[in-house]
Amino acid sequence: MKRSRSFRSRLLASYVLLTAIPLLVLGTLFYQASLRVVTDQAQDNVYEIVRKNNELMDTKLRIIDQNSMALFTDRDLFELFNELDPSSGSELLAADRQVSDVLRNYFSRIDDVYTYQLWTSYFTFGQQLPQGDPTKSEVYRTAKEAGGRLVWYPTYDFAGMFAQPDYARENIDFRQLFSATRVLDFSYLYNSILRRLDEDVERPVLVISFKSEALNELFAGSLPDRSRYLVLDEQNRVAAGDNPALISRTYAEPWVKELQELGSGKRRMTLGGERVIVCFDRSEVTGWLSIVITPESSLIRELAPVIRTSTLLLAVIMTVAALALAYFISGKITKPVQRLTAAMRSVGEGDFDARVPVTSSDELGQLLRHFNRMNDRIGSLVTEVYETRLKEQEAEIHALNRQMNPHFLYNTLNVMNWMAIENDQRELSRMLVCLSNMLHYTSRREWGTVSLDEEIEWMNSYFYIMQARFEDKFTVEYDLDPRLFGYDLPRLTFQPFVENAILHGFEGLESGGLIRIAGRIEQGNRIYGIGDNGKGMEAAVLEAIAEEEGASVGIRNTIARIRMQYGPEASVTIESSPGEGTLVVIRLPDQSQS
Repeated sequence: MKRSRSFRSRLLASYVLLTAIPLLVLGTLFYQASLRVVTDQAQDNVYEIVRKNNELMDTKLRIIDQNSMALFTDRDLFELFNELDPSSGSELLAADRQVSDVLRNYFSRIDDVYTYQLWTSYFTFGQQLPQGDPTKSEVYRTAKEAGGRLVWYPTYDFAGMFAQPDYARENIDFRQLFSATRVLDFSYLYNSILRRLDEDVERPVLVISFKSEALNELFAGSLPDRSRYLVLDEQNRVAAGDNPALISRTYAEPWVKELQELGSGKRRMTLGGERVIVCFDRSEVTGWLSIVITPESSLIRELAPVIRTSTLLLAVIMTVAALALAYFISGKITKPVQRLTAAMRSVGEGDFDARVPVTSSDELGQLLRHFNRMNDRIGSLVTEVYETRLKEQEAEIHALNRQMNPHFLYNTLNVMNWMAIENDQRELSRMLVCLSNMLHYTSRREWGTVSLDEEIEWMNSYFYIMQARFEDKFTVEYDLDPRLFGYDLPRLTFQPFVENAILHGFEGLESGGLIRIAGRIEQGNRIYGIGDNGKGMEAAVLEAIAEEEGASVGIRNTIARIRMQYGPEASVTIESSPGEGTLVVIRLPDQSQS
């Protein structure tokens, strides 16, 4: 009982260990996979926010591009600037009112537009700001260099751009602006003739300005906690961001270069020692890159405890269930083993009537059932062993008796041989010697392999006797590779096939029969051939021999001995046709030499 409980305890402990390790591994993998899925989903959500913000802003800004293109063919503006006298103050004021009305029709209803102006070296048309001479600004120069292409100039400081130091320290609502600019070269079609501004007329620069808050409002409130964002132009100048100190500066971080080349996507990286997710997308209108940087911890901060708690709860439930199942299974195993141990102890003490009740049909039930059968057989086996020993002794006595018969025959043949010699019957004497040699060869107790020399010597004795019997009806030829004499082969390998040729192949033949025994070594095999020029065999007879139905006992036994000794690598094939003789090919593996 003590041993049984110990075995059950070890079995239960092994079950617990085998259960705990997979649970620990699976729980860890489940927790990590859940965090990864949540993080990936949050990353996709942030990326979608960036893309949607860009699409929303692009929708508004495309209207600026379309309406500014419409100004190229505005006839009123064409005639106004083509005929305007820049030196006339009254004309300039009148033109300002007219230009303001036209610009108002195009741009006043567009959200987030702060100012719309036309700049020239002699006057600023449209809404007035304390810009001094705007044609000296970087915005104006950029527009001139672009020709008629619309250019988006990133957020700049108003006081610095227009050289207004008085506003540098004041809290003005137009402190930071970004602008869309393009040179307007007016023209219109009149009576199938395209009219353009005169060469001496200065082409004004359209400037549509926005407060930087227009970009910040896109991201404010739509991003996860602790997220940062940047909007960079192609030169990495900051057009918008959560840090006002970076506005209009160049953001020269090395990792930004890769994002600028890709244009849109998601990346996981470490910034400032913190694992973050970077989602970025390029505006199709401005070409600016919107970047949102979100710490991974903020994405899973609320869900991580939930995932951890659910994982631990699931692990506890599975552990309890596994322990209960392990306890049940260990009992199902140890109880039959305990009964079997007690029964085996009784058998060891000599009680072969001990039986174990079988209550199941599983492997343990089969084990108990076989144990009971074993006990049933033990008594009879004792008797069988005793009887077997008696039979072995009897067989040894018979074997000794059988050895006496060949010994008697040898002596008898010797007496006959001396009598033939005394009567000068040399032929009979030789036949008796051959017969004695053959009898000695076949009566050996060991039926293993013999050398080719011994086999040929026996065959020569056999041929001598058969040629004497059939009055030289046939002759024998040998063509054997000398190397074959270094190998062994089964005893009486050739005899059944030679006998079949003499008794059946040469039936009805008076003379001219030929038996040819050849042998060679080819591709790791020993190949022996026994051929004759007898009457041959029909295909049906060959098929019967192949199926071991029509073959003689000797042939069947010889084929069986070859297959048993050499395995599937050995083969015996018979080729024959009526009137063409018969060829038996024996193929033996080239095993070690004798």
